[in-house]
Amino acid sequence: MSRNLTAKYLIETSLDVEKAAQMMAGEQSSGTFVKIPGETDELKANHAAQVIKIEIIGECETPTLPGAKRKNGNTIHRAIVELNWPYENIGNNLANLCATIAGNLYELHPFSGLKLLDVEIPVEFTQKYKGPRFGIAGTREKTGVFGRPIIGTIIKPSVGLTPEATADQVKILINAGLDFIKDDELMGDSPHSPFEKRVDLVMDVINKYADNTGKKPMFAFNISGDMDDMLKRHDYVFSKGGTCIMLSMNWVGISAVSKVANHTQLPLHGHRNGWGMFTRCEVLGMDFLAYQKIWRMAGVDHLHTNGIRNKFCESDESVIRSIKACLEPMHGGYHAMPVLASGQWAGQTVDSYNAIKTVDIMYLCGGGIVAHPGGITAGVKSVIQGWEAAVQGIDLQTYAKTNKELFQALEFFKS
Repeated sequence: MSRNLTAKYLIETSLDVEKAAQMMAGEQSSGTFVKIPGETDELKANHAAQVIKIEIIGECETPTLPGAKRKNGNTIHRAIVELNWPYENIGNNLANLCATIAGNLYELHPFSGLKLLDVEIPVEFTQKYKGPRFGIAGTREKTGVFGRPIIGTIIKPSVGLTPEATADQVKILINAGLDFIKDDELMGDSPHSPFEKRVDLVMDVINKYADNTGKKPMFAFNISGDMDDMLKRHDYVFSKGGTCIMLSMNWVGISAVSKVANHTQLPLHGHRNGWGMFTRCEVLGMDFLAYQKIWRMAGVDHLHTNGIRNKFCESDESVIRSIKACLEPMHGGYHAMPVLASGQWAGQTVDSYNAIKTVDIMYLCGGGIVAHPGGITAGVKSVIQGWEAAVQGIDLQTYAKTNKELFQALEFFKS
Protein backbone atom coordinates (compact mmCIF):
# COMPACT_ATOMS: atom_id res chain seq x y z
CA MET A 1 0.00 0.00 0.00
CA SER A 2 1.45 3.35 -1.11
CA ARG A 3 2.33 5.72 1.76
CA ASN A 4 3.18 8.95 0.01
CA LEU A 5 1.18 11.64 1.83
CA THR A 6 3.43 13.31 4.39
CA ALA A 7 2.83 16.38 6.52
CA LYS A 8 5.14 18.29 8.84
CA TYR A 9 3.93 20.15 11.95
CA LEU A 10 5.17 22.39 14.71
CA ILE A 11 3.54 21.29 17.96
CA GLU A 12 3.55 22.56 21.54
CA THR A 13 2.43 20.24 24.33
CA SER A 14 3.01 19.27 27.96
CA LEU A 15 2.18 15.68 27.09
CA ASP A 16 4.99 13.27 26.33
CA VAL A 17 5.89 14.35 22.78
CA GLU A 18 5.86 10.83 21.36
CA LYS A 19 2.46 10.15 22.91
CA ALA A 20 1.16 13.48 21.57
CA ALA A 21 2.35 12.62 18.05
CA GLN A 22 0.65 9.25 18.22
CA MET A 23 -2.54 10.98 19.32
CA MET A 24 -2.36 13.19 16.23
CA ALA A 25 -1.85 10.16 14.01
CA GLY A 26 -4.77 8.30 15.53
CA GLU A 27 -7.17 11.23 15.41
CA GLN A 28 -6.44 11.83 11.73
CA SER A 29 -6.72 8.22 10.59
CA SER A 30 -8.23 5.09 12.11
CA GLY A 31 -8.26 5.90 15.81
CA THR A 32 -10.16 8.01 18.33
CA PHE A 33 -9.97 8.81 22.05
CA VAL A 34 -10.69 5.22 23.07
CA LYS A 35 -9.99 1.74 21.64
CA ILE A 36 -12.81 0.79 19.33
CA PRO A 37 -14.07 -2.47 17.85
CA GLY A 38 -13.07 -2.93 14.24
CA GLU A 39 -9.67 -1.24 14.51
CA THR A 40 -7.82 -4.47 13.96
CA ASP A 41 -4.09 -4.84 13.68
CA GLU A 42 -4.52 -5.46 9.96
CA LEU A 43 -6.64 -2.32 9.51
CA LYS A 44 -4.13 -0.23 11.43
CA ALA A 45 -1.26 -1.61 9.39
CA ASN A 46 -3.04 -0.59 6.20
CA HIS A 47 -4.72 2.68 7.18
CA ALA A 48 -3.38 4.19 10.40
CA ALA A 49 -1.20 7.27 10.07
CA GLN A 50 2.40 6.72 11.09
CA VAL A 51 4.72 9.00 13.01
CA ILE A 52 7.93 9.12 10.97
CA LYS A 53 9.86 11.88 12.74
CA ILE A 54 9.95 13.71 16.07
CA GLU A 55 12.43 16.46 16.84
CA ILE A 56 12.18 18.44 20.08
CA ILE A 57 13.27 22.01 19.36
CA GLY A 58 12.57 23.95 22.57
CA GLU A 59 10.60 24.56 25.74
CA CYS A 60 8.01 27.11 26.91
CA GLU A 61 7.26 28.42 30.38
CA THR A 62 3.54 28.79 29.75
CA PRO A 63 1.09 27.45 27.13
CA THR A 64 0.84 29.72 24.11
CA LEU A 65 -2.80 29.03 23.27
CA PRO A 66 -5.74 28.94 25.69
CA GLY A 67 -7.80 25.83 26.36
CA ALA A 68 -4.98 23.30 26.44
CA LYS A 69 -4.88 20.89 29.37
CA ARG A 70 -1.47 20.94 31.00
CA LYS A 71 -0.08 18.03 32.97
CA ASN A 72 0.96 19.48 36.33
CA GLY A 73 4.70 19.85 36.54
CA ASN A 74 5.32 18.68 33.00
CA THR A 75 7.62 20.64 30.74
CA ILE A 76 5.95 22.26 27.76
CA HIS A 77 7.88 21.13 24.71
CA ARG A 78 7.89 22.41 21.18
CA ALA A 79 8.69 19.84 18.54
CA ILE A 80 8.66 19.15 14.82
CA VAL A 81 6.52 16.12 13.99
CA GLU A 82 6.08 14.40 10.64
CA LEU A 83 3.15 12.10 9.90
CA ASN A 84 2.59 9.80 6.97
CA TRP A 85 -0.64 8.39 5.52
CA PRO A 86 -1.44 5.87 2.81
CA TYR A 87 -2.78 7.39 -0.39
CA GLU A 88 -5.63 4.89 -0.24
CA ASN A 89 -7.08 6.71 2.80
CA ILE A 90 -7.98 9.75 0.73
CA GLY A 91 -7.91 9.08 -3.01
CA ASN A 92 -7.68 11.98 -5.47
CA ASN A 93 -9.61 14.44 -3.33
CA LEU A 94 -8.02 17.73 -2.27
CA ALA A 95 -10.77 18.58 0.21
CA ASN A 96 -10.35 15.22 1.91
CA LEU A 97 -6.58 15.64 1.86
CA CYS A 98 -6.97 18.90 3.77
CA ALA A 99 -9.39 17.32 6.25
CA THR A 100 -6.73 14.66 6.82
CA ILE A 101 -3.71 16.93 7.33
CA ALA A 102 -5.46 19.95 8.87
CA GLY A 103 -8.61 18.70 10.55
CA ASN A 104 -9.66 18.04 14.12
CA LEU A 105 -6.08 17.77 15.35
CA TYR A 106 -6.13 21.55 15.91
CA GLU A 107 -8.66 21.03 18.69
CA LEU A 108 -6.96 18.22 20.61
CA HIS A 109 -6.74 19.39 24.23
CA PRO A 110 -3.14 18.36 25.00
CA PHE A 111 -1.85 20.86 22.43
CA SER A 112 -1.18 24.50 23.26
CA GLY A 113 0.15 24.99 19.75
CA LEU A 114 -0.10 23.21 16.42
CA LYS A 115 0.82 24.49 12.96
CA LEU A 116 0.98 22.72 9.61
CA LEU A 117 4.37 23.56 8.11
CA ASP A 118 4.54 21.55 4.90
CA VAL A 119 2.86 18.78 2.95
CA GLU A 120 4.03 16.42 0.23
CA ILE A 121 1.05 15.79 -2.07
CA PRO A 122 1.02 12.35 -3.73
CA VAL A 123 1.90 12.29 -7.42
CA GLU A 124 -1.36 10.42 -8.04
CA PHE A 125 -3.17 13.74 -7.58
CA THR A 126 -1.78 14.93 -10.91
CA GLN A 127 -4.11 12.46 -12.63
CA LYS A 128 -7.09 14.59 -11.57
CA TYR A 129 -5.71 18.01 -10.65
CA LYS A 130 -3.87 19.53 -13.60
CA GLY A 131 -2.67 22.61 -11.73
CA PRO A 132 -2.28 26.12 -13.17
CA ARG A 133 -3.47 26.20 -16.78
CA PHE A 134 -1.56 29.39 -17.64
CA GLY A 135 0.98 29.96 -14.88
CA ILE A 136 3.93 32.23 -15.55
CA ALA A 137 4.44 31.50 -19.25
CA GLY A 138 0.76 31.83 -20.16
CA THR A 139 0.37 35.04 -18.21
CA ARG A 140 3.39 36.57 -19.92
CA GLU A 141 1.99 35.57 -23.30
CA LYS A 142 -1.37 37.21 -22.58
CA THR A 143 0.18 40.44 -21.27
CA GLY A 144 3.06 40.59 -23.77
CA VAL A 145 5.46 41.43 -20.94
CA PHE A 146 8.82 39.66 -20.96
CA GLY A 147 12.15 40.21 -19.24
CA ARG A 148 10.77 42.15 -16.29
CA PRO A 149 8.02 41.84 -13.68
CA ILE A 150 4.42 42.44 -14.70
CA ILE A 151 3.69 45.85 -13.16
CA GLY A 152 0.22 46.51 -11.85
CA THR A 153 -2.13 48.09 -9.37
CA ILE A 154 -5.53 47.74 -7.70
CA ILE A 155 -8.62 49.84 -8.32
CA LYS A 156 -8.97 52.30 -5.44
CA PRO A 157 -11.11 53.27 -3.60
CA SER A 158 -11.81 49.60 -3.03
CA VAL A 159 -15.58 50.11 -3.08
CA GLY A 160 -17.86 52.99 -3.91
CA LEU A 161 -16.85 53.68 -7.50
CA THR A 162 -19.48 53.36 -10.20
CA PRO A 163 -18.71 51.27 -13.29
CA GLU A 164 -18.19 54.54 -15.17
CA ALA A 165 -15.71 55.83 -12.59
CA THR A 166 -13.90 52.50 -12.59
CA ALA A 167 -13.55 52.58 -16.37
CA ASP A 168 -12.27 56.16 -16.20
CA GLN A 169 -9.59 55.09 -13.73
CA VAL A 170 -8.63 52.12 -15.90
CA LYS A 171 -8.18 54.45 -18.88
CA ILE A 172 -5.77 56.63 -16.93
CA LEU A 173 -3.83 53.64 -15.61
CA ILE A 174 -3.36 51.83 -18.90
CA ASN A 175 -2.46 55.02 -20.72
CA ALA A 176 0.23 55.41 -18.08
CA GLY A 177 1.66 52.07 -19.20
CA LEU A 178 0.46 49.57 -16.58
CA ASP A 179 0.42 45.88 -17.53
CA PHE A 180 -2.10 44.64 -14.97
CA ILE A 181 -5.04 45.98 -12.96
CA LYS A 182 -7.39 44.14 -10.65
CA ASP A 183 -10.60 44.60 -8.75
CA ASP A 184 -10.08 44.99 -5.05
CA GLU A 185 -11.12 41.80 -3.26
CA LEU A 186 -13.97 43.76 -1.64
CA MET A 187 -15.53 44.49 -5.03
CA GLY A 188 -17.87 41.87 -6.41
CA ASP A 189 -21.32 42.25 -7.90
CA SER A 190 -22.65 45.11 -5.79
CA PRO A 191 -25.71 47.32 -6.31
CA HIS A 192 -23.52 50.38 -6.87
CA SER A 193 -21.28 48.55 -9.36
CA PRO A 194 -23.08 45.66 -11.09
CA PHE A 195 -20.60 43.09 -12.35
CA GLU A 196 -21.66 42.91 -15.99
CA LYS A 197 -21.87 46.67 -16.40
CA ARG A 198 -18.40 47.06 -14.87
CA VAL A 199 -17.02 44.43 -17.25
CA ASP A 200 -18.69 46.11 -20.23
CA LEU A 201 -17.26 49.55 -19.54
CA VAL A 202 -13.79 48.43 -18.43
CA MET A 203 -13.32 46.06 -21.36
CA ASP A 204 -14.52 48.73 -23.79
CA VAL A 205 -11.62 50.89 -22.59
CA ILE A 206 -9.11 48.04 -22.68
CA ASN A 207 -10.19 46.71 -26.07
CA LYS A 208 -9.96 50.16 -27.66
CA TYR A 209 -6.51 50.64 -26.16
CA ALA A 210 -5.42 47.24 -27.51
CA ASP A 211 -6.74 48.09 -30.99
CA ASN A 212 -4.76 51.34 -30.99
CA THR A 213 -1.51 50.12 -29.45
CA GLY A 214 -1.29 46.37 -29.99
CA LYS A 215 -0.87 45.83 -26.24
CA LYS A 216 -3.71 44.48 -24.11
CA PRO A 217 -3.37 45.16 -20.39
CA MET A 218 -4.75 42.44 -18.13
CA PHE A 219 -7.65 43.20 -15.78
CA ALA A 220 -8.53 40.62 -13.11
CA PHE A 221 -12.27 40.80 -12.47
CA ASN A 222 -13.35 39.42 -9.10
CA ILE A 223 -15.87 36.69 -9.91
CA SER A 224 -16.06 35.29 -6.35
CA GLY A 225 -19.50 34.12 -5.31
CA ASP A 226 -21.75 31.08 -5.52
CA MET A 227 -20.66 28.35 -7.92
CA ASP A 228 -23.18 29.00 -10.69
CA ASP A 229 -22.57 32.74 -10.47
CA MET A 230 -18.79 32.31 -10.75
CA LEU A 231 -19.04 30.18 -13.88
CA LYS A 232 -21.48 32.65 -15.42
CA ARG A 233 -19.22 35.59 -14.57
CA HIS A 234 -16.20 33.85 -16.03
CA ASP A 235 -18.07 33.26 -19.28
CA TYR A 236 -19.16 36.88 -19.39
CA VAL A 237 -15.62 38.18 -18.93
CA PHE A 238 -14.37 35.81 -21.61
CA SER A 239 -17.11 36.87 -24.02
CA LYS A 240 -16.08 40.51 -23.65
CA GLY A 241 -12.43 39.83 -24.43
CA GLY A 242 -11.24 39.79 -20.83
CA THR A 243 -7.97 38.06 -20.02
CA CYS A 244 -8.10 37.31 -16.26
CA ILE A 245 -10.44 36.42 -13.41
CA MET A 246 -9.89 36.63 -9.67
CA LEU A 247 -11.11 34.48 -6.77
CA SER A 248 -10.98 35.01 -3.02
CA MET A 249 -9.61 31.51 -2.48
CA ASN A 250 -10.24 31.09 1.23
CA TRP A 251 -13.91 31.99 0.96
CA VAL A 252 -15.01 30.22 -2.20
CA GLY A 253 -13.13 27.07 -1.17
CA ILE A 254 -10.90 24.42 -2.66
CA SER A 255 -13.59 22.55 -4.58
CA ALA A 256 -14.95 25.76 -6.11
CA VAL A 257 -11.47 26.90 -7.18
CA SER A 258 -10.82 23.51 -8.74
CA LYS A 259 -14.13 23.66 -10.62
CA VAL A 260 -13.41 27.14 -11.94
CA ALA A 261 -9.86 26.13 -12.87
CA ASN A 262 -11.19 23.23 -14.93
CA HIS A 263 -13.72 25.53 -16.61
CA THR A 264 -11.67 28.65 -17.19
CA GLN A 265 -10.27 29.92 -20.46
CA LEU A 266 -8.46 32.67 -18.54
CA PRO A 267 -5.66 32.92 -15.95
CA LEU A 268 -6.94 32.55 -12.40
CA HIS A 269 -5.66 35.21 -10.01
CA GLY A 270 -5.76 33.81 -6.47
CA HIS A 271 -6.29 36.35 -3.70
CA ARG A 272 -5.53 35.04 -0.22
CA ASN A 273 -7.51 37.61 1.82
CA GLY A 274 -8.06 36.16 5.28
CA TRP A 275 -4.61 34.57 5.16
CA GLY A 276 -3.56 36.23 8.41
CA MET A 277 -5.83 34.00 10.48
CA PHE A 278 -3.94 30.95 9.19
CA THR A 279 -0.44 32.19 9.91
CA ARG A 280 -0.42 35.19 12.27
CA CYS A 281 0.21 33.03 15.33
CA GLU A 282 3.57 31.30 15.48
CA VAL A 283 2.07 28.04 16.74
CA LEU A 284 -1.35 27.94 15.11
CA GLY A 285 -2.68 27.49 11.59
CA MET A 286 -0.71 26.81 8.45
CA ASP A 287 2.55 27.95 6.93
CA PHE A 288 2.48 29.36 3.40
CA LEU A 289 4.75 26.54 2.21
CA ALA A 290 1.89 24.08 2.71
CA TYR A 291 -0.87 26.52 1.78
CA GLN A 292 0.47 27.42 -1.66
CA LYS A 293 0.93 23.79 -2.66
CA ILE A 294 -2.75 23.08 -2.09
CA TRP A 295 -3.89 26.05 -4.19
CA ARG A 296 -1.42 25.38 -6.99
CA MET A 297 -2.69 21.83 -7.17
CA ALA A 298 -6.25 23.22 -7.36
CA GLY A 299 -5.24 25.30 -10.40
CA VAL A 300 -4.46 28.86 -9.28
CA ASP A 301 -2.18 30.72 -11.72
CA HIS A 302 -1.24 33.76 -9.58
CA LEU A 303 -0.72 33.66 -5.81
CA HIS A 304 -0.41 36.64 -3.48
CA THR A 305 2.68 36.58 -1.26
CA ASN A 306 2.99 40.16 0.07
CA GLY A 307 6.22 42.02 -0.70
CA ILE A 308 9.20 43.06 1.37
CA ARG A 309 8.77 45.99 3.77
CA ASN A 310 5.02 45.57 3.41
CA LYS A 311 2.27 47.36 5.32
CA PHE A 312 1.18 44.14 7.03
CA CYS A 313 2.77 42.13 9.83
CA GLU A 314 4.66 39.61 7.69
CA SER A 315 8.44 39.69 7.91
CA ASP A 316 10.69 40.07 4.88
CA GLU A 317 12.14 36.61 5.57
CA SER A 318 8.68 35.06 5.43
CA VAL A 319 7.80 36.92 2.23
CA ILE A 320 10.98 35.79 0.49
CA ARG A 321 10.36 32.17 1.50
CA SER A 322 6.82 32.44 0.14
CA ILE A 323 7.92 33.83 -3.23
CA LYS A 324 10.55 31.12 -3.64
CA ALA A 325 8.04 28.45 -2.64
CA CYS A 326 5.66 29.47 -5.45
CA LEU A 327 8.48 29.18 -7.97
CA GLU A 328 9.65 25.75 -6.80
CA PRO A 329 8.32 23.09 -9.22
CA MET A 330 5.76 20.57 -7.97
CA HIS A 331 5.66 17.21 -9.71
CA GLY A 332 7.78 18.68 -12.48
CA GLY A 333 5.61 21.76 -13.06
CA TYR A 334 2.56 23.48 -11.50
CA HIS A 335 4.29 26.88 -11.68
CA ALA A 336 2.34 29.79 -10.22
CA MET A 337 3.31 33.45 -10.54
CA PRO A 338 3.97 35.13 -7.16
CA VAL A 339 2.12 38.42 -6.66
CA LEU A 340 4.09 40.94 -4.60
CA ALA A 341 1.81 43.58 -3.14
CA SER A 342 1.01 45.55 0.02
CA GLY A 343 2.82 48.86 0.27
CA GLN A 344 5.15 48.27 -2.65
CA TRP A 345 6.83 51.03 -4.64
CA ALA A 346 10.06 51.57 -6.58
CA GLY A 347 12.11 51.58 -3.40
CA GLN A 348 11.90 47.82 -2.77
CA THR A 349 12.76 46.72 -6.32
CA VAL A 350 16.52 46.19 -5.99
CA ASP A 351 16.27 44.50 -2.60
CA SER A 352 13.45 42.26 -3.86
CA TYR A 353 15.45 41.17 -6.89
CA ASN A 354 18.59 40.57 -4.87
CA ALA A 355 16.60 38.33 -2.54
CA ILE A 356 14.68 36.26 -5.12
CA LYS A 357 16.88 36.51 -8.27
CA THR A 358 13.94 36.41 -10.67
CA VAL A 359 11.60 38.74 -12.53
CA ASP A 360 8.90 36.09 -12.87
CA ILE A 361 6.56 37.95 -10.55
CA MET A 362 3.71 40.42 -10.52
CA TYR A 363 4.63 43.63 -8.72
CA LEU A 364 1.49 45.49 -7.65
CA CYS A 365 1.75 49.03 -6.34
CA GLY A 366 -1.21 51.08 -5.18
CA GLY A 367 -0.10 54.29 -3.55
CA GLY A 368 3.41 53.61 -4.81
CA ILE A 369 2.12 54.48 -8.29
CA VAL A 370 -0.92 56.70 -7.92
CA ALA A 371 0.59 58.86 -5.16
CA HIS A 372 3.80 59.61 -7.07
CA PRO A 373 4.40 63.40 -7.00
CA GLY A 374 4.76 63.44 -10.78
CA GLY A 375 1.43 61.70 -11.36
CA ILE A 376 0.37 58.18 -12.30
CA THR A 377 2.46 57.95 -15.48
CA ALA A 378 5.56 58.97 -13.54
CA GLY A 379 4.66 56.45 -10.86
CA VAL A 380 4.56 53.62 -13.39
CA LYS A 381 7.86 54.74 -14.91
CA SER A 382 9.50 54.91 -11.50
CA VAL A 383 8.66 51.27 -10.78
CA ILE A 384 9.86 50.11 -14.20
CA GLN A 385 13.07 52.09 -13.70
CA GLY A 386 13.54 50.50 -10.30
CA TRP A 387 13.37 47.04 -11.85
CA GLU A 388 15.74 48.09 -14.64
CA ALA A 389 18.24 49.06 -11.97
CA ALA A 390 17.69 45.80 -10.14
CA VAL A 391 18.27 43.58 -13.17
CA GLN A 392 21.32 45.59 -14.26
CA GLY A 393 22.84 45.41 -10.78
CA ILE A 394 22.80 49.18 -10.23
CA ASP A 395 21.83 50.70 -6.90
CA LEU A 396 18.73 52.88 -6.91
CA GLN A 397 20.43 56.13 -5.97
CA THR A 398 22.87 55.82 -8.87
CA TYR A 399 20.18 54.89 -11.39
CA ALA A 400 17.97 57.73 -10.13
CA LYS A 401 20.60 60.29 -11.23
CA THR A 402 19.56 59.75 -14.87
CA ASN A 403 15.91 58.76 -14.29
CA LYS A 404 13.89 61.61 -12.84
CA GLU A 405 10.75 59.58 -12.06
CA LEU A 406 12.76 57.20 -9.90
CA PHE A 407 14.55 60.14 -8.29
CA GLN A 408 11.21 61.78 -7.45
CA ALA A 409 9.91 58.52 -5.96
CA LEU A 410 12.97 58.07 -3.76
CA GLU A 411 12.70 61.64 -2.51
CA PHE A 412 8.93 61.48 -1.90
CA PHE A 413 8.37 58.01 -0.43
CA LYS A 414 11.44 57.89 1.78
CA SER A 415 9.63 59.96 4.36
